[in-house]
Amino acid sequence: MSAARRDHSVFLGLLPWPERVQVPRALRTETVGGLVLLAAAVVAIIWANTPFSRTYEQIRDFHFGIPALGLDLSVGHWTADGLLTVFFLVAGIELKRELVVGELRTPATAALPVVAAVCGMAIPAALYLATTALGGGSAQGWAVPMATDIAFALAVLAVLSTHLPSALRAFLLTLAVVDDLGAILVIAVFFTADLNPLALGGALAGLVVFYALQRCRVRGWWWHVPLGLVIWALMYNGGVHATVAGVAMGLILRTTRDMGETASPGERTEHLLRPVSAGVAVPLFALFAAGVSISVTALGEVFTRPEPLGVVLGLVVGKTVGIFAGTYLAARFTRARLNPDLAWADVFALAVLAGIGFTVALLIGELAFTDPADAEHIKAAVLIGSLIAAAAAALLVKRRNGIYRRLWEAETLDEDADGIPDIYGQSASGQTAARGEN
Repeated sequence: MSAARRDHSVFLGLLPWPERVQVPRALRTETVGGLVLLAAAVVAIIWANTPFSRTYEQIRDFHFGIPALGLDLSVGHWTADGLLTVFFLVAGIELKRELVVGELRTPATAALPVVAAVCGMAIPAALYLATTALGGGSAQGWAVPMATDIAFALAVLAVLSTHLPSALRAFLLTLAVVDDLGAILVIAVFFTADLNPLALGGALAGLVVFYALQRCRVRGWWWHVPLGLVIWALMYNGGVHATVAGVAMGLILRTTRDMGETASPGERTEHLLRPVSAGVAVPLFALFAAGVSISVTALGEVFTRPEPLGVVLGLVVGKTVGIFAGTYLAARFTRARLNPDLAWADVFALAVLAGIGFTVALLIGELAFTDPADAEHIKAAVLIGSLIAAAAAALLVKRRNGIYRRLWEAETLDEDADGIPDIYGQSASGQTAARGEN
């Protein structure tokens, strides 16, 4: 492993030891959840294209809840507005951690991933708008191809059995976190129903109480869980998409440890809810959102109608061009040096992989297109675009897997069996980081 790789000024160089420990923990559950998500999407598509498709629609559209509280929703809406709140709560905690102790904590470390992510959101949206403008289509789906689905991307890597270095995985995770923030802002600003000031004010008051509990170090799920449910219900009735409540609470949760604490509230919550998010909430959402009818006519309309074509081009071309160009220009502007053990082809492969935009893209598609027929075409476009991006990324990543394996083996080699890879003992900074963690 070259000395340049251990230089913190090197882009995609060796991660600091505390972050090197955290990244695999954060991604391990997402990888397993991604495989479950992939299975759920396949089941949904097969189910919706069998003689039992009517049963699928009846279950998805079955309503239950508490009408007096404005919570009489279909199963599909409960998964989108209810279960996905858990997903966004975990995303909010991830974002808070990145802002406090991760890549986004300082402008110097945040510049590259933030610029790359912003370009990776702006170019797909612009490409969608250009496609629909030229084809005379609707511009309302401009946000659909903006977000990367980290779980689905990791599932692809798991299926390929790759040995992607931790720096590339961390960069992909940070991209996804910033993408999620962009999607959250888009949902909150552009996809709100008629606002109910009283309910919305109640939700904001609940968030203030939630913040006060954190500041006063009040512990106990019996305080936070009922309050969180009340905030969620008020946010839903307030006209703002209910998942925003999850993000807000995730950002409020404390992610730094007090003296004597083994884990912060954010860490404990994430540890408990990440398996629920990755293994239950997101797959169930996929099960009732990805069930689209597949036919030659429907597939043809994906590439002939401007709206679904704009989604496919946004995911496959827009994400790739936006992330790669943004990363390259940001690196040149900041004079960051690419890790000599890697090449710009590796960044390009990662940019292609980021074109997998499943969960949030489906959610925004449902919000943007209220007509069921239009929504079906957009869902089909998301599935096809993500599949094309996954296939292209698989070819690019697999081609470089020999190099990734060598770097991964060097990162994980621990000949002295002290629990810390030997590469972190090769410099004073590595030793300091290791001592600080232990």
